[in-house]
Parts: sequence; C-alpha cells; structure tokens
Amino acid sequence: MKFIPHSYQRYNINRILNDPFIALWLDMGLGKTVITLTAINDLKYNRFAVNKVLVIAPKKVAQGTWTNEAKKWDHLQLLRFSIVLGSQTKRIRALNTPADIYVINRDNVVWLTDYYRNSWPFDMV
Repeated sequence: MKFIPHSYQRYNINRILNDPFIALWLDMGLGKTVITLTAINDLKYNRFAVNKVLVIAPKKVAQGTWTNEAKKWDHLQLLRFSIVLGSQTKRIRALNTPADIYVINRDNVVWLTDYYRNSWPFDMV
C-alpha cells in the first residue's frame, strides 16, 4: 500500500529526521509506528545516518505490531527486523541476526544493557 502521510505525520517525520532527541506523544491510531518507520527508513537507506535501531515496546506490541506495520507499506519493504524476545538464548540469537531494527520489550531492557555493557551497538533508540 502506498503511504501518503497527513500533514501532521509529515511534520513528525521531519522532526525525527532533524532532531536527534525527540519523542512522539500522539494518541493511539494517529500513526506513530508508520511515522517512526518512515523516518528510520530514510535515515538508514537515504541519509545513511543510522545502522542499528532499537525499538522498546510493550511485549504484545513488540511481538508483531512493528513488523506487521512495515509489511503494510510499500516504502518500508527494505527494513529487516529481529524480535528480541523469549529465553536468553533466543534473545542473544535475535541480537546476532542481521537486521535494521531490533524490537525488545520493556522488561528486557535491563538485561540488554547488562548484556552489552560498554559496547552499545544501537545508534538510534
């Protein structure tokens, strides 16, 4: 499906592209995921400004929302995902899988920071 952003979505995409420290505080259903994925796609494949992206989400959202949203839109088909959930072995395997976006649930963030310690590989969170 072709993504034609609303003006507020375009505004937020541009804010992500131009501001290294930003949070989106939009209500449910306004497109936070596609806004963020569109910006990540541009930063990764057009501007070459990011390499590895970490998304932290509630477990249910981490399990499928990000990948399902990316599958819906034509312009996001290049993005590769690795879902960092499950046992420690599965999480480590997911972190070692080549991807653009790594999605983890909030409960595993402390484990992740302990795992990487001083070798943080993500240039966008």
